[in-house]
Amino acid sequence: MTVSIENSQLTATINSKGAELISLRKNSDNREYIWNAHPAFWGKHAPVLFPIVGTLKDNQYVFNDKTYSLLRHGFARDYEFELISNSATEVVFSLKANAETLRVYPFDFELQLIYKLEENALIVGYKVINKTTATMPFSIGGHPAFALPKTFDNYSLLFEFQETLKQYSLKHDLLSEVTIPIELEHKKLPLNYRLFENDAMVFKSMKSKKITILENEHSLLNFHYKDFENFGIWTKPGAAFICLEPWLGYSDTTNHNGNIIQKEAIQKLAPQSQFNGQFQIEIF
Repeated sequence: MTVSIENSQLTATINSKGAELISLRKNSDNREYIWNAHPAFWGKHAPVLFPIVGTLKDNQYVFNDKTYSLLRHGFARDYEFELISNSATEVVFSLKANAETLRVYPFDFELQLIYKLEENALIVGYKVINKTTATMPFSIGGHPAFALPKTFDNYSLLFEFQETLKQYSLKHDLLSEVTIPIELEHKKLPLNYRLFENDAMVFKSMKSKKITILENEHSLLNFHYKDFENFGIWTKPGAAFICLEPWLGYSDTTNHNGNIIQKEAIQKLAPQSQFNGQFQIEIF
């Protein structure tokens, strides 16, 4: 099932499977801002990453001395979400723990995805509810892929601040101790496919909390992510998209012991409490 919301400037469409944003169009010219999920490159649009972000060592983790298996980025993107509210400009989807999820993630949770249009922006909200009497470890993140119809080198990323980024290199999909300094050019990172020869660019922290996609030096959209400490940037060489990925959490480090409570950047949600966070896509 797909649901669309619309205001005077934008139209957004969300698929109930994974509560995934599959389209964001500007009404004035019908331009599409979300990648079309062409299977030759990557068959997703903007999946939600939960209850882990990235890859676990051996695709496993340990909790209370028991070993569980979870594949890359978790399971939420593969489940049908329930539509729990819908208005002209806002829609809310929910995924609750079930027998299948409890086998791989032993927590009674509810995950809500909230999509809301305000003027020229789409706000994407995450609500994680811990219904258990124990602390619940989790990670969550976005993976929106933005369509880049022109040749890739026509695009660059403009960061909020001039800074030297510290990229953490991946080794077998895990975070290594090898870091690469990324020097911005007047706050800009020109895009080229060489940046992604070793998969995603992963940053544990950045001063900037806003990134602008520039198309031939013209602003295409602003991406705001103040609620997220970690960040990924990714594409497939040859593909016409760029993913801007706000995260709370990331892949296991190469030396991680497997205990999910001791995992770097894991979130720990108190019993009977909830987490709320959001990012925003502002269209020019």
